[in-house]
Amino acid sequence: MSKSFERYQKRKLISSYFSVILSIALVLFLLGVLGLLVLNTKKMGDHFKEQITVSVFLKDNAKPVEIDQLQKSLAMADYTKAATFVSKEEAAEKHSEDIGENFIEFLGYNPLKNSIDVSLKADFVSPEKMEEIAHTIGAKSYVHEVSYDKPLISLLNDNVKRLGFWILVASSVFTLIAVLLINSSIRLSIYSKRFIIKTMQMVGATKKFIRLPFIWTNVKLGLIGAFIALLALAAALYYMNVVFPELNLFQDIVTLAIIFAGILILGILISLISTFFATQRFLNLRTDELYY
Repeated sequence: MSKSFERYQKRKLISSYFSVILSIALVLFLLGVLGLLVLNTKKMGDHFKEQITVSVFLKDNAKPVEIDQLQKSLAMADYTKAATFVSKEEAAEKHSEDIGENFIEFLGYNPLKNSIDVSLKADFVSPEKMEEIAHTIGAKSYVHEVSYDKPLISLLNDNVKRLGFWILVASSVFTLIAVLLINSSIRLSIYSKRFIIKTMQMVGATKKFIRLPFIWTNVKLGLIGAFIALLALAAALYYMNVVFPELNLFQDIVTLAIIFAGILILGILISLISTFFATQRFLNLRTDELYY
């Protein structure tokens, strides 16, 4: 009978520990994902900004040497990520592929112009800076027109700012929820041992003596949960890097190290503080209050 009871108590204890580890691991993993989103919001925004192209259309009488000089000057400019010359023949071929028919045969001539497609660095993709760049390039006598999607630029900048703000708000709220969830799991674990705590206290054990084993046990559970969260986060990072290699998620090692260290420290701190206050609460209860 006693052995059966001991097995039951052991299973109950393991189940309690497992639930604490699982809740800590899950919450810390989600916190790590949000942390990555917060720190990589600018990187993601920059990636989308650098997909925007400014097309510099050239006049038909533009000399080859002028076109070559313009392309080289644009490629060397501070705001340029890449500058590619597109001939009117290449543009016509691409346009024919897009519409599914040869429009030159229908018109009898090629109405398109030679152009230079300029990809800008993310820091220069704003309505004001792009307007200034377009004005400078358009002032050249052999440039016919400088074209880019103005509404898209404004929309993209507004959405990047809005996304960063809401990710920060969501991270703050979720951090608070994470602390409350882990705290609740640890409190429930200690609640099941409230009679043991009171019994030890009644036979003369000090509060510190009673509290230390609980703190040490839950700190170890917090560490295990944090390590599981880190493994899951590393796997998620690897998968995201394979799917979106252009984001270069493993490029900034310092940022990743800060996030991983933060998750580890957070798992230890929350476990330690929650255990301290949970045991303190039961230590301060009267014996008759343990049943409520």
